[in-house]
Amino acid sequence: MMRKLIAGLALLLFSQIASAADKIIISGASGQLGGLVIDALLARRVAAADLILVSRTPDTGALKAYAKRGASVRFGDFAQPESLEAAYRGGTRLLLISVNGGGGNRPDLHKTAIDAAVHAGVKQIAYTSYVNADRYTTSMIGTDHRRTELLLQESGVAWTLLRNQIYANGLPDQAEQIVRDGKLVTFTPDARVAYVTREDCAAAAAAVLTTPGHDNKAYNITGPDAIGPSELVALASEISGKRVALVVQTEDEYRRQLQASGMAEAGINGTVAFAKELDSPYLREPSTAVADLTGKPATSVRKLLEANRARLRAAAQ
Repeated sequence: MMRKLIAGLALLLFSQIASAADKIIISGASGQLGGLVIDALLARRVAAADLILVSRTPDTGALKAYAKRGASVRFGDFAQPESLEAAYRGGTRLLLISVNGGGGNRPDLHKTAIDAAVHAGVKQIAYTSYVNADRYTTSMIGTDHRRTELLLQESGVAWTLLRNQIYANGLPDQAEQIVRDGKLVTFTPDARVAYVTREDCAAAAAAVLTTPGHDNKAYNITGPDAIGPSELVALASEISGKRVALVVQTEDEYRRQLQASGMAEAGINGTVAFAKELDSPYLREPSTAVADLTGKPATSVRKLLEANRARLRAAAQ
């Protein structure tokens, strides 16, 4: 008990010292993850005045609210390089939240941000990457992230890689739908993913930005267990009170079903490709990084679905 108390006091002291010395930049502050990270930093007693919140849409209501609390809210757009160095100026630590898509040039956009941060005098960049990006070399998601990782490692600035697993936050919607349908159809029954919530990713990022010892390190940010179709069906059945069946098809049968539903060919190809993405050993490995960084265990899929029990029970009617 005494050891935990001392550790807690030390963390609080460091946070106060870091707050006095550091200005933390959140790039992508108006997004879902960005907002959660801001709240997690404030919960760690980082002063709003020590936050630099950068967004393409700085006039959003949420960012205006943070500005009223003392945060510096600035415009910055990866596609407008001239906006970034000014946006990052005065900051010492940067959370670089990866952009969505990017039209195939996502690593180039990230490099623009990294270069601007280096020129602005940023000392540490934490980047939201993808789980096992250095090992899962055939991943359709991880390829761009790995290129960005290498660019960051070559930049000369201290780096931290937050390799976030696929978000669990969409699973309640999926569970609600399969309860309503009474079945889950898949052609990858053996896929297992250590899904993680955005909230846990945000808490881990806030920890890295406010505590020492994370320079030039990589963390797989995952949930506590690996969940696949069988586990999801079992949980949905148990929590909703309605039996949900697992229907296993071949890939061709699965494609024909999607075609019958009216889905466009591009959508079918994307759905099939993503299902194959999830069927990888590199996504099945739970880590303890969330607990190690934050002192709190990562949220399990069971806990997440149980928090949505009312929705699943209503779908069972």
